[in-house]
Amino acid sequence: MKQTLTLLLCLGVLTFCVAQKQKKPASFNSKTRASAKNKYLDKQWWLGFKAGTNFSQADPIKRYTVVTPTNQSASASDKTYDNFSKAGAQASLEVTFTYKGFSFSVQPTYRHSIFTYNNQFEWVSTDNVNDHLILKYDQQQNIDYADIPFIVKYEIIGDKLRPYVQVGIFYAHLLNATKTVTMSGTDFASGGTNQFTNEGVIVGAKDLFDNYWGIIAGAGVYYNVGNVRLVLDASYHKGMSNIANVKNRFGNDRLSGIGDAQDDLKLNNVVISAGCVFPHRFLSSGFKSLE
Repeated sequence: MKQTLTLLLCLGVLTFCVAQKQKKPASFNSKTRASAKNKYLDKQWWLGFKAGTNFSQADPIKRYTVVTPTNQSASASDKTYDNFSKAGAQASLEVTFTYKGFSFSVQPTYRHSIFTYNNQFEWVSTDNVNDHLILKYDQQQNIDYADIPFIVKYEIIGDKLRPYVQVGIFYAHLLNATKTVTMSGTDFASGGTNQFTNEGVIVGAKDLFDNYWGIIAGAGVYYNVGNVRLVLDASYHKGMSNIANVKNRFGNDRLSGIGDAQDDLKLNNVVISAGCVFPHRFLSSGFKSLE
């Protein structure tokens, strides 16, 4: 009898151990994991930070000048703009809501943009054509804006690497602006050829610019690392309204004195940014969006 009870006890322990080995916790089966993953990816709030560089294009709407030539076309004194030649910078906070591949994003941004232009004037003596003076003005505009963009994204099918396209609209609020003017020239009136360059002058120019709005189109890619997304995107920001303050066009005496008047302009930017965003849901749990 004692041996029989011992045998039954051993068989019971063995059966329990086999059952425990074969049993899988319900919370970790593939169906539950797939459901949690879909819930994570289909509907989510993301918070993050991006920074990068931008290149500007000043697109003249109407041109203005202080000095108008009398013996040639007025276009001879037009400014020559150097498009996408100087790198600016920007930094953004990103707040994004994602639902089944579509994202709706607000990205408050501090943006520093730069564009340059030059113009040239020439004076010739009526008595001696060999006596003349050529003056060239190189001007750099540095403008700071607070951008408020609203962007809609669509994520193309992917797993860890998820490309997307985006469109949107933005409003740019002027924060500050300065203008650096460098004058150089060639003087033939002194009996020889004398070339010179003056030290650059920095002038406060906030009163020459104004707020504006525009539209956005671009593309980018997310790379999922656990619960975190790394992001790289590029977009084209097309200005749709005049950035010049028309009331103050001739209001700066120092600039008017060198023959400069602000053109009516639209400002376009190529913007490149990189950063990371973090999910609002599951942020403190052990769940991973992608294994």
